[in-house]
Amino acid sequence: MKRELKVPGIAYGGDYNPEQWPEEVWAEDMRLMREAGVSMVSVGIFSWALLEPEEGAYDFSLLDRVLDLLHAHGIAADLATPTAAPPAWFFRAHPEALPVDRDGRRLSYGSRQTFCPSSPAYRAAALRMARALADRYADHPAVVMWHVHNEYGCHNAECYCDESARAFRVWLRARYGDDLAALNEAWGTRFWSQSYYDWDEILPPRATGAVPNPTHRLDWRRFCSDELLSLYEAERRVLLEAAPQTPATTNFMVMHNFDALDYWRWAPKLDLVSNDHYLQSTDPESEIDIALSGDLVRSLAGGPWLLMEHSTGAVNWQPVNRAKGPGELRRNALAHVARGADGIAYFQWRAAKAGAEQWHSAMLPHAGTDSQIWRDVVRLGADLRALAEVRGSVGTAEVAIVWDWNARWAMELPSQPSAEVRFQDLVRAWYEPLWRAGVAVDFVRPDADLSAYRLVLAPSVYLVDDEGAANLRGFAERGGTLAVGFHSGAVDENCHVRLGGYPGAFREALGIRTDELFPLLPGESVGLSGGGTGTLWSERVRLRGAESIAAYTTGPLAGVPAVTRHRHGTGVTWYLATLPDPATLAGLLDRVRTEAGVRPVRSTPQGVEAVLRRGPHADYLFLINHTDRPAHVAVAPDATELLTGKALPGSVSVAAGETAVVREPR
Repeated sequence: MKRELKVPGIAYGGDYNPEQWPEEVWAEDMRLMREAGVSMVSVGIFSWALLEPEEGAYDFSLLDRVLDLLHAHGIAADLATPTAAPPAWFFRAHPEALPVDRDGRRLSYGSRQTFCPSSPAYRAAALRMARALADRYADHPAVVMWHVHNEYGCHNAECYCDESARAFRVWLRARYGDDLAALNEAWGTRFWSQSYYDWDEILPPRATGAVPNPTHRLDWRRFCSDELLSLYEAERRVLLEAAPQTPATTNFMVMHNFDALDYWRWAPKLDLVSNDHYLQSTDPESEIDIALSGDLVRSLAGGPWLLMEHSTGAVNWQPVNRAKGPGELRRNALAHVARGADGIAYFQWRAAKAGAEQWHSAMLPHAGTDSQIWRDVVRLGADLRALAEVRGSVGTAEVAIVWDWNARWAMELPSQPSAEVRFQDLVRAWYEPLWRAGVAVDFVRPDADLSAYRLVLAPSVYLVDDEGAANLRGFAERGGTLAVGFHSGAVDENCHVRLGGYPGAFREALGIRTDELFPLLPGESVGLSGGGTGTLWSERVRLRGAESIAAYTTGPLAGVPAVTRHRHGTGVTWYLATLPDPATLAGLLDRVRTEAGVRPVRSTPQGVEAVLRRGPHADYLFLINHTDRPAHVAVAPDATELLTGKALPGSVSVAAGETAVVREPR
């Protein structure tokens, strides 16, 4: 049973850390939260040392006052279990709970997430804390949601200590049915004399003299994700026993720089999927990363979700942390809402004056209310109140992109044909032309139900099991259009090469066969017939029923097909044996989607993002103008612009850098 968040409209707020400030500041916080339109804040995330100053001795007096104060001012609380930051006394009592890195160094406490996920002492202490919180606050009127832990795996996704080794072996015995021969077969241990004759011989993939066994490393990544998931589930059970109707979440990190957890496995365990997303300062078009992340989180959630953390301005953890430009705070937030967020929250409410994140922006900055950030925060609060009716509406995609963490982990292991090929980069390269064209996109697992889609794109599915491969092939056989990127289908779920020619699991469905790979050097490119160039990759493709759409014109493979098209069953398959330059790739994907019958959400001028959410009685068209000039877009004759309340006579004008949200009744 999925439990719902009982906060009306689009929730708005951020992390609230009143323990960092004198109590006389709290009254001002309440007044300013009301002014900004804040409706929910996350509290207690890093308060373990305050709440339990010594083992078993709890002091909830400050938290009592904070929750009572929030309730008195009509602000809901997303109450966290503070287990992401164990206190110093815990590590003095249990130094064995500190994590060990791949080189065998035991790390020290003094920051956050400095614990081994497999530590029995940590698990016991975390569950005691969760139980104490649950028993005390299960019925508190301010508490509307549990925030379990914080950003699982952000700093300690992998621990290589002996306790982790024992837990890894337990996980492996369950995965392989307690059959050591099955593990040896899956890991290909006859290579380099790696056969195991006793479970106790198996260690985490610690630093070694040469390249590690790829399946060993892959299973380790799977184990680490599952081990952290088991911690979440254990805390969640404790909270559920005390408050069976209160929803729970934990904040994912679906963004450019995090890949530690298989969120397809995590998402079904959450009542509401929530996500943290931060911009990359070096990304000149970070709005594309926001869109990609939002679409992926909505797909994980199967509908609306919550943005648990974002930044109002600069973050503090990149080499250079840029401030946001005019209107960017608002555009970022409304882009998340456009792609399914039913709540917008920031780290954090009040900018810290001390500590590791003192230079991280906040809703109330160091400069106070006489600041552009504060004016933008207040304006956004008004915007979100105006969008209350959008809550619960869903997306409308006819295109799906295959995303799989196992494939990502496997492809980025050492000793690949090219270390230049990266999963995230390939997916974004294919996603970007669809974003520019205003085409709605979902993300799917390889084994997902694909019946709702006309077009499925698989830019990078290096690893795929038999079930997933059959599902993707079957989609085309039954009339869909499937486009596959290079080096896909190459290995099975154990990282074993699929023999007989590339691209392995898909070659017959694609009507081609490759006998040798020719990855390109950094900066190297090959010409393509019809214009354009290919980068990163090339391969010697032979047609086996497919037609050549474009061929290499330079290099050792001149004349060899680089892009192919094939009739498969009642559908069509495409194969891209290189990464075309952006303009060429955009043109190619435009042809693929047009032939598949996929149209954009709305025709808009270049640089104007169009996203549609569908409610039971109306469509909500989000138009985000990323350009420096006004844009005009046709809308329904009975439409209304929700942010201003103005009726629209068949078209809407969106000022430079601004956003419009149009209700079109159905």
